[in-house]
Amino acid sequence: MQNFDAIVIGAGAAGLFCAGVAGQRGLRVLVLDHSEKVAEKIRISGGGRANFTNRDLDPHAPHKHFIGANPNFCRSALSRYTPTDFIELLQRHGIAFHEKHKGQLFCDRSAEDLIQMLLRECDAGGVQRWQPCSVKSIRVDGDGVYELDTDRGPVRSPAVVIATGGLSIPKIGATDFGYRVAKQFGLRLVEPRPGLVPLTFDGDGWLPYATLAGLSLPVRMETGDKKARMAFAEDLLFTHRGLSGPAVLQISSYWHDNTPIRLNLAPEADLPAALARAKASSRKLLANELASLVPSRLADAWVQQDADWQRPVAEASDKALTRLAERLSRWEITPTGTEGYKKAEVTLGGVDTRDLSSQTLESKQPGLYFIGEVVDVTGWLGGYNFQWAWASAHACGQAL
Repeated sequence: MQNFDAIVIGAGAAGLFCAGVAGQRGLRVLVLDHSEKVAEKIRISGGGRANFTNRDLDPHAPHKHFIGANPNFCRSALSRYTPTDFIELLQRHGIAFHEKHKGQLFCDRSAEDLIQMLLRECDAGGVQRWQPCSVKSIRVDGDGVYELDTDRGPVRSPAVVIATGGLSIPKIGATDFGYRVAKQFGLRLVEPRPGLVPLTFDGDGWLPYATLAGLSLPVRMETGDKKARMAFAEDLLFTHRGLSGPAVLQISSYWHDNTPIRLNLAPEADLPAALARAKASSRKLLANELASLVPSRLADAWVQQDADWQRPVAEASDKALTRLAERLSRWEITPTGTEGYKKAEVTLGGVDTRDLSSQTLESKQPGLYFIGEVVDVTGWLGGYNFQWAWASAHACGQAL
């Protein structure tokens, strides 16, 4: 039976960072992961360049960029370890990075640079890493010490950190392990569901738009009503099965079954005025005039939906033009579902924050900690989820 000061289960962003922090503070730390590969989610994120944080994050108003039953839970950790802190770490390791837009920061060269940095931080703390190594069972003895049966034999520690992530992208090893451990020790869960995920549409209703697969354009998209209303101005991508792109991934975290989404497909244009001007001065087909306001493929597909729109703009009635402008600027459509965990970038829900300390991430079960995506804290697209991984890991690593 080997003894450690802390055992971290999960060799992803949060797990590795937490282990490095704790190890460099003098603890004997073991990291376990059932996968052979390390930090695979970092490797595939941001097109292979890892969108590792976001400059725009406001730690004093986390509800702006984070979702959960209690969005303010993450404030403590995020305010104590900020994007600036993580940027300083990258600079110490000589990793070049750049900002794309809306505060999103990416590695210049490769996400692999970030993974190697985390491994060097672990090495600096003398962290032991066992991979691949599955945990078969966890129990706690009468003295409050945890005993784990693993593929490489039994280990003991007074502290166990669960950093196993959520259910998204099962092909890189996602499992429900963290949720099972939470349940085993009587902790509550907020029902997990896919987040930052493409939306799908079934049946004949989608046929007019299936031909638009591959088309991308800037839109304004919203869902919900009154206080629950959420809107994003981002790019939209049409796919064979539905809608994707940043606008859809963002709105998906706020969308609920059987509720519509509303899209303005020409957010920069004053459609009624533009169409009225065209009617007074142009002999072109309405579709051709529309193509100056939205992508031509979209214009062609759109006018097919109404015989009144399939004529020269000068011959179109005012009512028909008003209807067209309204339809384009407030297209309401109800998704039938999502692409599920296989395409979801994150998992909404998770370990209920009511059962965790916002200061240390320790649960009501003494010595058992939960960090990163396994917790009911989900960020927007754009580096926010990685910053939660770093911040929660840092808070936990210091508390250990």
